Amino acid sequence: MSGSLARVVVRNWSGSRCSMSAVVWSLVGFLLFLHLYSLVSHNGGKDGEIQFHSSHHPLIRELEEVEEENIQIPPPRGKRSPRAAKRRPKRTTTLIDEFLDENSLLRHVFFPGMKSAIDPMNDAGNNTLYYYPGRIWLDTEGNPIQAHGGGILYDEISKTYYWYGEYKDGPTYHAHKKGAARVDIIGVGCYSSKDLWTWKNEGIVLAAEETNETHDLHKSNVLERPKVIYNDRTGKYVMWMHIDDANYTKAAVGIAVSDSPTGPFDYLHSKRPHGFESRDMTMFRDDDGVAYLIYSSEDNSELHIGPLTEDYLDVTDVMRRILVGQHREAPALFKHQGTYYMITSGCTGWAPNEALAHAAESIMGPWETMGNPCIGGNKMFRLTTFFAQSTFVVPLSGLPGSFIFMADRWNPADLRDSRYVWLPLVVGGPADRPLEFNFGFPVWSRVSIYWHKKWRLPSVWRV
Repeated sequence: MSGSLARVVVRNWSGSRCSMSAVVWSLVGFLLFLHLYSLVSHNGGKDGEIQFHSSHHPLIRELEEVEEENIQIPPPRGKRSPRAAKRRPKRTTTLIDEFLDENSLLRHVFFPGMKSAIDPMNDAGNNTLYYYPGRIWLDTEGNPIQAHGGGILYDEISKTYYWYGEYKDGPTYHAHKKGAARVDIIGVGCYSSKDLWTWKNEGIVLAAEETNETHDLHKSNVLERPKVIYNDRTGKYVMWMHIDDANYTKAAVGIAVSDSPTGPFDYLHSKRPHGFESRDMTMFRDDDGVAYLIYSSEDNSELHIGPLTEDYLDVTDVMRRILVGQHREAPALFKHQGTYYMITSGCTGWAPNEALAHAAESIMGPWETMGNPCIGGNKMFRLTTFFAQSTFVVPLSGLPGSFIFMADRWNPADLRDSRYVWLPLVVGGPADRPLEFNFGFPVWSRVSIYWHKKWRLPSVWRV
């Protein structure tokens, strides 16, 4: 009797174990199915077809080939006595030190001279349409482009790209001993192009105020990161920008409007959006026509985001704090297949630092940090965003998941000689942050910015 009972117990226990195993494996299979479904639905389908995430568009694969840099730091100038070295040992010189040293022997690496300038009017043959990040870039009149901290507007009416940015063609100085390097406000420059490479100078579309010292645009103040968007309802081109005083205590946004993308823009006023400080900022116009302001606030410790009114001339009462406590600035937003992405920089003044990519299913958040998107160069290039700082991301129609990453290579010794670093940005490939232990969703595609000394858009791309 006891033996039979034992066999029954063993049989039942074995059956329970098999059932438990089946449940576990069924659960695992279900979660894997959900993960696969998330990837498929995230990438979207065409005409009801299932589209799995494959390799990137064949036309842009050449842009994903990584280029490496091998820059040797020159030996220190002069010798110190052993006694001096023992008293205060000299720390190891880094590439950032060399970058910030206007007398560095590597100056030509970061800021090549005029002989190597990009000149669309004379660069024929093999150099046509090639970008050279960090080189001087000339407009159609042969002058260096002045559009720093800028952004691009594609105007559907004229089928033309317009590049707006800070016109910094003036002397660099310090307002006081500990003040940041600055240039007096000259205004907002505007350039037009059909191919994103040949740029015509359309002039200063928002000029500084020369005499009225109480005006926001008085030359002694600060005007940074102008962005322009078009309002379909009003037919107006609306410019928002960072407005500040020389000590960066005003911390406001300024608004201007125009009937034409080439101005002149009429300056309206400045304000602190939602009652908070606003420094580095950008604009984003969504597919539904709603525009958003994104700005660094609370001593740059967090970003704020909120929709604008229908005329784009003010913020609404809706605002969300994002990336709280992360100390990010220089936001650049873009959208791909229903997901919002953003590139930001750290807060180190004119010195370069590490970029981070962020993603969200809703533009109002929550936003999650995905990591450093920079690929290629060398470790220091990646940790300094290729010695540049984000300002805007330009979508390339006809090339899925392909964008141009716009950044500024600031030259604090001579801000007018700051350079532009334009590089290919691609959304695609395995997620930067795959399934975690809690099987969290959603899973976003990787954002990658590829370093190239020389590159151009695929020949099939057209406006």
